[in-house]
Amino acid sequence: MVGIVGYGTYVPRMRVKVDEIARVWGKEGARISKGLGINEKAVASFDEDSCSFAVEASRVALKSCGADPKGIGAVFVGSESKPYAVKPTATMVAEAIGATPEMTAADFEFACKAGTAGVQACMGMVSSGMVKYGLAVGSDTAQGRPNDALEYSAGGGAAALIIGKEGTVADIDATYSFTTDTPDFWRRQHAEFPRHAGRFTAEPAYFKHVLSGAKGLLAKTGTKPEDYDFAVFHQPNGKFPLRAATMLGFEETKAMQGLITPFIGNTYSAAAMIGLCSVLDVAKPGQRILVVSYGSGAGSDAFKITVKEGIEAKRPKVAVLNAIEDKEYVDYAGYVKHRRKIKSL
Repeated sequence: MVGIVGYGTYVPRMRVKVDEIARVWGKEGARISKGLGINEKAVASFDEDSCSFAVEASRVALKSCGADPKGIGAVFVGSESKPYAVKPTATMVAEAIGATPEMTAADFEFACKAGTAGVQACMGMVSSGMVKYGLAVGSDTAQGRPNDALEYSAGGGAAALIIGKEGTVADIDATYSFTTDTPDFWRRQHAEFPRHAGRFTAEPAYFKHVLSGAKGLLAKTGTKPEDYDFAVFHQPNGKFPLRAATMLGFEETKAMQGLITPFIGNTYSAAAMIGLCSVLDVAKPGQRILVVSYGSGAGSDAFKITVKEGIEAKRPKVAVLNAIEDKEYVDYAGYVKHRRKIKSL
């Protein structure tokens, strides 16, 4: 059985409120916040990027479980905001945590499900015996054109999962993927900000894939919503995941523990993974978790996870929700300064 050996997250300290962004553009912040289900978002400092996020989350994961970095035979980093267009983030992460040189590494791209695609790759390599441990990371920083809808929702953060066979804190019992070519969100080469298809991102993009991914996993495993204690869905905003849970027949309360978007915004490749880590912070042995990611383009990866004995001893010292509460606010000027949105000739 392949499972999660250790996990870790990273969320930058700075926050900007939706009200503050709306104030600058002369819009009604309360209406926007209510519509998105987001109150504020996490902002990366000028000296942070998706690579530094990934390194911090990976170090927390290693420290929590005590795994030897040299036992990590594969590092996969999923992101849509890489610091380099040509130069792998995964090699820098591997070097920083001490996993090099006898290992493989690669960067994954699939919008917001690149991190869970890395989890599946690690599962295959570990189960086949190619590597002892695999490290899968989802990490992104905010991307959003000024005055675009994304500016209110796009946050930043990272989550890292160490996948292995021995010493697991949670077993991955099954996985299922649902994929089509549905272009609801994209960024062309040399473009600084992504573009999106507005309401098209809900249907037939997000809900078609998330619901199909979840239903496929339930059918594959012969389980029903009532068989699960928690449900985690990709979080482009604070409302879609709760709506998806209701549409699938889950009680809304089962999806609340992993709902982190209202406090830090959409963390893209890290969103579903940070939500899972938040659930692992409180889940008890024997409890089951359904996780469904979503990536624009489009596709969903679904996982059935069972928590194991001994997870209490391997949890990170700082829980996800506690880390989210460690914050400081900046105004819009500070936000655009740190996100390098101020341009000069």
